[in-house]
Amino acid sequence: MEETVFKEKPVFKENRYQLEFIRLAALESGVKETADLTVVFLHGWLDNSASFISVMENLREKLPSAHLVSVDLPGHGQSSHRRADNFYPFHDYIDDLNQLVTNLSPNRLVIVGHSLGALIASCYSAAFPEKVDGLVQIEGYGPLSEDPQNAVKRIRKGVISRDRVKLKPDRGFSCIEDIVALRADLNRLTDSEIRPIIERGSEQREGRWYWKHDPKLKCDSLYRMSPEHAQAVLSAIECPHSVILGSSGFERLAQFAESNMGQNVSIHTITGTHHCHLQQPELTSELIVDLVNKI
Repeated sequence: MEETVFKEKPVFKENRYQLEFIRLAALESGVKETADLTVVFLHGWLDNSASFISVMENLREKLPSAHLVSVDLPGHGQSSHRRADNFYPFHDYIDDLNQLVTNLSPNRLVIVGHSLGALIASCYSAAFPEKVDGLVQIEGYGPLSEDPQNAVKRIRKGVISRDRVKLKPDRGFSCIEDIVALRADLNRLTDSEIRPIIERGSEQREGRWYWKHDPKLKCDSLYRMSPEHAQAVLSAIECPHSVILGSSGFERLAQFAESNMGQNVSIHTITGTHHCHLQQPELTSELIVDLVNKI
């Protein structure tokens, strides 16, 4: 059930979508009731919906009648955190997306995902091909996978990471500029490129600045698919499908994408790092429009 919009931003409106167990926050443009196309944006791990503001600004000019929805994934940005005993297993995001799409009921649906969002989008597009008309993945391809021989080590590592996160004190920063500088250096971005994500993903409490995201997001997964499982997912994607990689992004990702190309996949390499869409929003929006034109 969709809740009433509670405030307007200069470019995008804030909205909330109540799912069965959690409430998602979103930045939106356009009217879903009259649009013939909805584009849902899914951000990366520890980012938020502001990751796509610059891309959406460019896309508004190219697809003025489209409904654009950039979502804060659970535990990120202004969305609700999961229950205290939930550690964000990957597959739950797929169910969240399905509930969101049911709220939107678009005539045509394109999903654009970055990193974690790209992995979620690949699984959803494979499982529900009748609901997805186009898929764009930025610095992400199939779901993360690894050799089954690592299964026991992964379980052990995941449980230990939960203990570690539970005991770690909440870290505060003296000013928001410190957070901006930290993430800009970590992600190899400029302060202006990363700032919208930081402003949406942090808050001031008692004179210090803190992340809004749920600390449990930093726990290691207890499970990953095997390479065969991941390939089965990729093989089931039926819609037009584009992969956008940064020239200085994750090298292993580029190698994996090249060796696992499907019939409907086109791979584009643009100048930039893992967050290349923040560095090349105009070009990224053009590639999204190119895919839309193939539908």
